[in-house]
Amino acid sequence: MIKKASAIVVVLVMSIAVFSIFSSKAQTPVQVGDQVPSFKLQNQHGELFDLNTFKGNTAMVIYFYPKDDTPGCTKEACSFRDSYEAFTDKNIKVIGISSDDVESHKNFAEKYNLPFTLLADTENEVRDLFGVKSNAFGLIPGRVTYVIDKKGEIIFMYQSQLNAKKHIEEALKAINSSL
Repeated sequence: MIKKASAIVVVLVMSIAVFSIFSSKAQTPVQVGDQVPSFKLQNQHGELFDLNTFKGNTAMVIYFYPKDDTPGCTKEACSFRDSYEAFTDKNIKVIGISSDDVESHKNFAEKYNLPFTLLADTENEVRDLFGVKSNAFGLIPGRVTYVIDKKGEIIFMYQSQLNAKKHIEEALKAINSSL
């Protein structure tokens, strides 16, 4: 009986893993040296954000995170908030993207006094455009940070699902050595 239950669990886990690999709409991930893909999404105020408005004028940090108001994502957002001046002093725009809707982003930004842009990628179109893959058998959206120079070139990428605060440290190291 226990062997049969164990076999069923193994088959289920393997099925989920295979399904998540083949069902992913994510493209080949963008890499360091690539141009940042163009996109338009609504921000936490319901306004349309067009990346092309900033590309060529402003360096950016774009970070993808799983979900508003969860422990790791809150730590990451608050770390970006606490280091915000280090970015703005270098004329770098900070942008967070998740699949949460505009209202969720608005509440999240207000609750934690987040001074930067949060974008609602409710259909995961931009996540897929960047090729940000989900983790944990496709159940948890990936956490990836990109540093983009003024010309729109990706100069740094950092991926870590569990070490949310390290995204800020690594982005600042890359900025200080590159820009």
